[in-house]
Amino acid sequence: MEREKEIAKLVNVLRRTARMALQSEWTGGSQDVAGFCIDQYNRVLARLKEIDPGVAAVFDPLAPGSSLTVAAMACRQLAAYYEDECGHSGGSGDWKGVWGDPRYGVWVDKRAFKEFWSKSAREVEDLGEFIRESIDDWVNQRKSRGKREEGSERTTTPIDPEETKPQ
Repeated sequence: MEREKEIAKLVNVLRRTARMALQSEWTGGSQDVAGFCIDQYNRVLARLKEIDPGVAAVFDPLAPGSSLTVAAMACRQLAAYYEDECGHSGGSGDWKGVWGDPRYGVWVDKRAFKEFWSKSAREVEDLGEFIRESIDDWVNQRKSRGKREEGSERTTTPIDPEETKPQ
């Protein structure tokens, strides 16, 4: 059981390092952050090679000058290698720990939330990552649509406020 606990902890470090690397690149992180992420990946990989020698056939250490994107990808791939073993491959969407009453507000069962989070945190992280990866495309589409609309005439009919008043 000790082996599984240590692997789960190392996989957690890999996931957090990947998230940190992506966030740092997105916000314009420095080379120090890239170096830290690369060193962290390499240390985790070295420990995993001690625990599970078979991982050496699939994964290599990162070169010192690797980018934040490469570090994040390497961390996520190595974490994915152990996903089945660690049990973090997905969650369930059937959480029933919230009760809502407009008179009293919303109440959350802490135990149910903790269970939900442990099963579904990966899905929330994936959603955040998808948003970060897609934001550039969305911004570019909005900019190009805005430029097209600037040059075109308005084709909608104005609404008469008198016609929309309640009777």
